[in-house]
Amino acid sequence: MIATLTGILKTKSPTEIVVNTNGVGYAVSIPLSTFEKIGAVDTAVTLFTHLVVREDALQLYGFATENEREVFRLLITVNGIGPKIAQGILSGITLDELKRHIAGGNISALTSVPGVGKKTAERLVVELREKVSRISPAGISGYPSDEASNVRAEALLALTSLGYQRAVAEKAIRQVLNEQNGKTLSIEELIKSALRFISR
Repeated sequence: MIATLTGILKTKSPTEIVVNTNGVGYAVSIPLSTFEKIGAVDTAVTLFTHLVVREDALQLYGFATENEREVFRLLITVNGIGPKIAQGILSGITLDELKRHIAGGNISALTSVPGVGKKTAERLVVELREKVSRISPAGISGYPSDEASNVRAEALLALTSLGYQRAVAEKAIRQVLNEQNGKTLSIEELIKSALRFISR
């Protein structure tokens, strides 16, 4: 089992990177949350990895933190959620929010995540509620309030309605919130600030 991978980042996209280790290029599938944390092409990178073995292929998934990998591994234990869907879930919602919604049984919030329907959301809550509560909170910020989550969801909806790709909009919103350091923003303020990031 490949547990970690360290090398030079040769190519980078929101869903896949190539890491050169001792002359071998490893194609690694990543969620958007990891894409935002890794450095630029031709710099050193270390990933926590999970190897998926199939009859016709070996697929390596990489994560910037152990918490991301742990949640990914929990997700793929749920019936109906494969590695690609788990990767999509981690790309469509922050780790904090995912854990909070599962622990709180928030079905409606979970169904807003790409690839998660009502039945899948219900299975996530039933099968993972106790497990996510045991994941170490080290390095994770406090959970946002329901009001903050609603503001974020409304801003994301507004940006996608304007024609921006969900991944682009989500990244811009995260950048704004990271800069605010917990400061509460109105929907209008969040949208305007996110648009400034997108236009850079």
